[in-house]
Amino acid sequence: MGITGNLSKEQLSSFNSNGFLVIESFYSLEEILEMRSRMVELLDGFDASSSASIFSTKNQQKLTDDYFFESAEKISFFFEEKAFGDDGRLRQPKELSINKVGHALHEIDPIFKKFSSSEKISSIFVSLGYKRPAVMQSMYIFKQPGIGGEVVPHQDNSFLYTEPPSCTGLWLALEDATIINGCLWAIPGSHKNGLVRRFIRDDNGVHFDQCSPFYDQKEFVPLEVKAGTLIVIHGDLIHQSFENKSTTSRHALSLHVVDTDGYKWAKNNW
Repeated sequence: MGITGNLSKEQLSSFNSNGFLVIESFYSLEEILEMRSRMVELLDGFDASSSASIFSTKNQQKLTDDYFFESAEKISFFFEEKAFGDDGRLRQPKELSINKVGHALHEIDPIFKKFSSSEKISSIFVSLGYKRPAVMQSMYIFKQPGIGGEVVPHQDNSFLYTEPPSCTGLWLALEDATIINGCLWAIPGSHKNGLVRRFIRDDNGVHFDQCSPFYDQKEFVPLEVKAGTLIVIHGDLIHQSFENKSTTSRHALSLHVVDTDGYKWAKNNW
């Protein structure tokens, strides 16, 4: 028997209306601990002196290098912008300095592959009408205490574009996410306005094809959730997160999925 959709009519209606859906207790605390423990192992094996790649959503063109491009098919480690001192050295241990690990955890690591390709995940996309969903990238995001960087307002379809657009984001809280430690914020219904701009790669490197619009911060609502909660995000939804200035981290696993049946992958994606 094939996989069936597990979203109710009410959940689908909420998703279509708001552009996001919050599913509590999607994974158990034991399953969350398994992923977090595996990331500790990956960090232990990472030589921080071998890379100084910094991830930024504000100035990615300047900071993007071969390491970033190659991460699409590897497990790569990216530091927070504020992780280094004026002397070029880490201000604190590497495990408190990493912004994210990506972008092929779902392909390479058996633990993250197990959860990223689970029947529970697949059934969501059956409900959403996907014919042949494929995870295009995965990221373990740390949102480090004190230095966790801001993620500016954006749409996932900007970065992982198909014709027609089909990207859906999955954001799994591995720790409680609050306003204090940098939870997601979204503009409900903003997905109905379509894609604003794209992030493309051409002879000039990587860049947005349009300037960023102005967003009224009063339109955003916080998505505070408990560990184990999954947030399903429409590819055109405007969402963001602020810096984490608290003493508590906000770990999360992010997956981005597109349909590969009847949809064309854009050649100028990053």
